[in-house]
Amino acid sequence: MISYAIILVVACDPSTRAVPLLGGLPRQFARRSEESTSSKIILAALLFIPQLLTLSSRVPDRDISIRTRRRALECYIEPILMYGCEAWTISKQTQKKLEATEMWFLRRMLRISWTAKKTNDTVLEEAHTTRLLISKIRKRQATFFGHVMRREKLENLVTTGMLEGKRSRGKQREKLIEGLTDWLKAGKSLEAIEATKDRKKWRTMIANAVKQGT
Repeated sequence: MISYAIILVVACDPSTRAVPLLGGLPRQFARRSEESTSSKIILAALLFIPQLLTLSSRVPDRDISIRTRRRALECYIEPILMYGCEAWTISKQTQKKLEATEMWFLRRMLRISWTAKKTNDTVLEEAHTTRLLISKIRKRQATFFGHVMRREKLENLVTTGMLEGKRSRGKQREKLIEGLTDWLKAGKSLEAIEATKDRKKWRTMIANAVKQGT
């Protein structure tokens, strides 16, 4: 109960007192995608340590293999972290936060102190894995995006529609379709939207992008 109360206080938006849904602020309170992503990272980090301690209390730490620890991470923590990620716009800053969170999880599982000064490549080698979090998020986004485009309902219109008026000054915010197009190496956004109509082709593009990594 104490941990749950702490999570609500930390992840809650102090200006609106909005209680988050699995760490994500409701749409009327989340002004930018980074706010939702940051709150998910906080919640996942707060839940990760108790989960790791619970696992260690049941089985001696030396008897828990790296594979078992990774499976526990994928089963209990990653679903919370990636909840609602289909609607995220992943900027460079957000991607750095997610990659840092992924490495923090691995370092905690391997009991590597920050004073050990081990590089990320060394940590990944010891964990017998590679960076997978961004690819998993992008795969979810691409799968959901393809589903929305093929339905040709209101969601399709919202995603592909244009608004009347002038563009705002300064650099424009990155759109979801732009990030997916770059990840899929589909050329232009219109080409990616057209590719979603062929379910088999779209799945092949996603599989190839996952193999290539981020």
